[in-house]
Amino acid sequence: MTFERTWKVGFSDTDLFGIAHYPRMIDAIHDTSDLFMESIGWPYWELIDEHELGLPVVSMDFDFEQQLQSGDEVTIELTTDVGDSSVRLDYQAFHDENVAFRGTEFRVCVPVGADHATPVPNDLRTALESAGESE
Repeated sequence: MTFERTWKVGFSDTDLFGIAHYPRMIDAIHDTSDLFMESIGWPYWELIDEHELGLPVVSMDFDFEQQLQSGDEVTIELTTDVGDSSVRLDYQAFHDENVAFRGTEFRVCVPVGADHATPVPNDLRTALESAGESE
């Protein structure tokens, strides 16, 4: 299944030309991953507080293909690919059935306070795989 949410571009998300500014699109992407983690029962704050693990972003790459303006409703889709100690989050965003932007985040599972990767726990892996796999 693919996780999906709608982002409505606000006036404050645009630049002087009325076009959505790319840092605000990145904010929308991060909000999407927050909502996704909550939906699978692993909100980031519980991951840190209760499991003493983090999933920091180590790499991201996005292509912006269509201008977005205030009031546009954008469907953002997220799928996952879970490695041994990493998670790839793939995003596609659509407005009026056209791709607005697409990209990938790579996150690594790290114990709180450590500087090395650790395997993704099996229960987290199961949640990530079942909720975010490509159809």
